Amino acid sequence: MKAADLTDGLIAGAVGTTALNIVTYLDITARARPASQTPDEIADKLASAAHVNLGSSEQAASRRSGLGALMGYGLGMAATVGFAMLTRGRRQPLLRAAALLGGGVMTLTDGSLTLLGVTDPRTWRRTDWVADLVPHIVYGLAAATTWNRLRPSGRPDTTRD
Repeated sequence: MKAADLTDGLIAGAVGTTALNIVTYLDITARARPASQTPDEIADKLASAAHVNLGSSEQAASRRSGLGALMGYGLGMAATVGFAMLTRGRRQPLLRAAALLGGGVMTLTDGSLTLLGVTDPRTWRRTDWVADLVPHIVYGLAAATTWNRLRPSGRPDTTRD
């Protein structure tokens, strides 16, 4: 994998994750719903499993919040780096790339939340699924569009690493 592919994958992941967060916060604002506590819960479970003390009750709450957000960005960027490796650094048809990226991140996120016992998607209502699906679709579209925009078009570019 070329260094440029890694860098472009990280950039596309950051753009996709930012788009996902914007859509999520718009949903929170529009429906006046509270923010999800699942990122904090997964951070708490992982810290506990790794025997990491997050500090006093107040410190731990702040650290869980920060770690939850950082894990979201990390997953979003790691997914696009994996995508870069899978595609060997090449541009991809937008809808296929968006479906792979959005669906992949949604599967990884919801799967890890389920495995750690933070949630059970079998109990979700339709609104819960929509609130989860729409931001991941937006993530996929933003990440795929950015990835393709950063790829050389037409002939190979020999100036890239």
